[in-house]
Formats: sequence, structure tokens, C-alpha cells
Amino acid sequence: MAKLYKAATWLSVFGIILASYLFYSYLAPVPPGLCDITATVNCDAVTKGPLAEFLGLPVALIGLVGYILILYSALMKLPKLMLAMAAFGMVFCLRLTYLEIFVEKVFCPVCGACQIVMLALFLIALKLYLVPRSRR
Repeated sequence: MAKLYKAATWLSVFGIILASYLFYSYLAPVPPGLCDITATVNCDAVTKGPLAEFLGLPVALIGLVGYILILYSALMKLPKLMLAMAAFGMVFCLRLTYLEIFVEKVFCPVCGACQIVMLALFLIALKLYLVPRSRR
């Protein structure tokens, strides 16, 4: 189980880096534009557009806080908290992915990477949660 916690730790750190970039892009007057490939493959369209906020909060900040809490749960070996945060993150990511692709008709590569990281964290958290306590 130690390997799963270690993997969750590193994935969380990677997620924090990705979400930090997206949050910086949200805050910056002139976004860095590192992943603006075309009009439809474009991070700025997401970080500066109508999907940038949810209930008045920056989506990237919500993701950043989520990854930090998952990192904490991995370091403290709290599988229930990790699963709860990763499940929320998965639902949130699925909602955003749907809105990006089908409503805004744009794809954010960094957002896609965040979604893959969250899926991996969810699968790890689920496995850790389902393992009997005596084996954790």
C-alpha cells in the first residue's frame, strides 16, 4: 500500500503544478499562452472565458485546493478523505470536460492533463479505500 500512497503523493504534486499554472493564467492580465495551439485547442479560452469561474470562485483555485487536500490525505494516509476529494474532483472534471467540448467547443490541454491526474488519483483512492484496514 505504501507504493499507492507514494504514487498519490506524486500525482497530487503534479496536479498542484498544473492547477497553479491554470490559476496563474486566470489571474494574469496577459496569460502566458503556453498551450494556445489553435482557436479550439486553447487554455486561455478556458481560463479567461465563461468556464473560468464556478459560483464566483476561480475553477483553477478549486482544483488547486482539491489537489492540496488530496496530497494531505496521501501524506497522512487518510483513504476516506482521499476518496471523497478525488470523487468530487472526478465529478467536477467531468462537468468541465463536457462544458469545454460540447458547449464552448474548445479543449484545454492542461485541463485535460488535470483530468487524467484526477482519474488516476480517484482509482488509487478507491483501491486504498477498499483494502481492509489491517492491510493499509
